[in-house]
Amino acid sequence: MQTETLLLGQTLRFTQDPFIDTPTNAIRHEAQGAVLIRGDTIAEVGKACDLIPRARHANMIRYPDGLILPGFVDAHAHYPQTAIIASWGKRLIDWLNDYTFPEETRFNDPAYAGTIADRYLDLVTAHGTTSVASFCTSHPASVEALFQAAASRDMALVAGKTCMDRNAPYALLDTAQSAYDDSKSLLTRWHGNGRARYAITPRFSPTSTPDQLQALGALWGEHPDCLMQTHISEQQEECAWIADLFPKARDYLDTYEAAGLIGPNALWGHAIWLTDRERARIRETGGTLVHCPTSNTFIGSGLFNVAARRAEGLPLALATDTGGGSSFSMLRTMAAAYEIGQLTGTALHPAQLLWLATEAGAHALNLHPEIGTLEPGTKADLTILDLASTPVIAQRANQAEDIWQALFPTIMMGDDRAIAATWIAGQQQP
Repeated sequence: MQTETLLLGQTLRFTQDPFIDTPTNAIRHEAQGAVLIRGDTIAEVGKACDLIPRARHANMIRYPDGLILPGFVDAHAHYPQTAIIASWGKRLIDWLNDYTFPEETRFNDPAYAGTIADRYLDLVTAHGTTSVASFCTSHPASVEALFQAAASRDMALVAGKTCMDRNAPYALLDTAQSAYDDSKSLLTRWHGNGRARYAITPRFSPTSTPDQLQALGALWGEHPDCLMQTHISEQQEECAWIADLFPKARDYLDTYEAAGLIGPNALWGHAIWLTDRERARIRETGGTLVHCPTSNTFIGSGLFNVAARRAEGLPLALATDTGGGSSFSMLRTMAAAYEIGQLTGTALHPAQLLWLATEAGAHALNLHPEIGTLEPGTKADLTILDLASTPVIAQRANQAEDIWQALFPTIMMGDDRAIAATWIAGQQQP
């Protein structure tokens, strides 16, 4: 017989995309709610008064100030940059050359890769994140380490070998052929193995020759159920560099499109400076723009306009982009997205921020409905927020007249202290 656990607290579920319907109509909130977990799966969600009599033998856990949510989904990260997060004062290319590439050369050592993989997953789960999409390094050992660490936690993970055959240190370079061969081998081993999903991962066009991009496009054509993750139009200097490196390309997106690296399972990191043609083409072919607000401000990349992109019909997700991003916390990421929304002319509603950090991310990673919701039958990947985690947050929450007034102070001021518990596959994390 499977173990049953009944979590009692407030619950919040989405019934619709809050960018399409009004936020108040897009959610279902229970002030006295309950989630019944059976084994690794959500069995029932509803009112506490209805579920308690039906779950008499369940282990009962109460969260008096808690809000039970789907686990946070981080749709773009770099776990190998864990040790260099918050490195001072550089633009993108300088930051890569001075901090990122030297650190990534260390991941040829499987022991070091394993240490950082465990550290990274411990950090994100402590901040309420239950699934991530991460770039690894060009070393297959770095990919193995992260998938193994996630498997030990029964954690849904998307990851891939970062492919680069130019404009990077020799110790990090592969070739068009080795990028294809290594990626195919890792894909065969890990894609669909438990909760693992593989992402074909050219870092970005400046570090891949056209031949390498073509090889990875061919691999994706052979395995279209995989994801493809990369960067695009993060900084204006980067876009100018693309024009020099690919003089025949119509624009940045065309460097990927010419290689077959475009489609519904594509994750486009940053995407701040896309042209009208590029946005229209991504909308036509599918894929998701991944907003990385703390990274965009930390490295000085620019202001991504969430409201404008959603109005154009482009799917979005939210991400920390650690270590270019300055926090492992999706709460801090939501707060930064709100602040950038203010600067671009739209105050994003708390429901929209929460949607981007949960269900939208699950769709982007092609893991919906396995994750990202509180619906029965889905994996019990949960985040429990303490809405009174600090005195200043508690005094705001105590004045709240509705769930949004109670939740918003935690989004704006919360950190790992606001995470009352993180559950992955029905198990509370240490």
